[in-house]
Amino acid sequence: MLDDVDRRLLRLLQVDPGRGVPDLAEAVGSTVARVTRRLDLMREAGVLLGSRIAIDWRALGYAVAVSLRITLDKTQSRAFDEFLAAARLVPEVIEIQTFLGRVDVRLSLIARDLADYQRIYRELILELPHIADIEALMNVATIKADESLPL
Repeated sequence: MLDDVDRRLLRLLQVDPGRGVPDLAEAVGSTVARVTRRLDLMREAGVLLGSRIAIDWRALGYAVAVSLRITLDKTQSRAFDEFLAAARLVPEVIEIQTFLGRVDVRLSLIARDLADYQRIYRELILELPHIADIEALMNVATIKADESLPL
């Protein structure tokens, strides 16, 4: 179970994952050794999964984001597995989610512009196996995209 110091460490790391242990120790009023041990324990418990770099795809020239809601032809026993394996190979697909309900899969993809999206859609997405229905939702604005937890 996390205590107040652990939660403070997690809040600090959410803001700056590269923050050094001495800085963290000072910020939470503890020693470097204790903070190191707490971080190690949280890694062992699976609370901390590592750190990562977030890249802004817009800064790299991608201007279009599309969410594709896909219903698969589930009369084929391997429809999910084959679809997901093929979708993973599309470089512009940046997220794949599966669902229970009418929609089976949601793909998030990025494109440089509308012409690039049209090419990706026609040449790569429509070639994915077992698609029964597909709906494209163009992202107009992202209102909130925060992965921080309320700690």
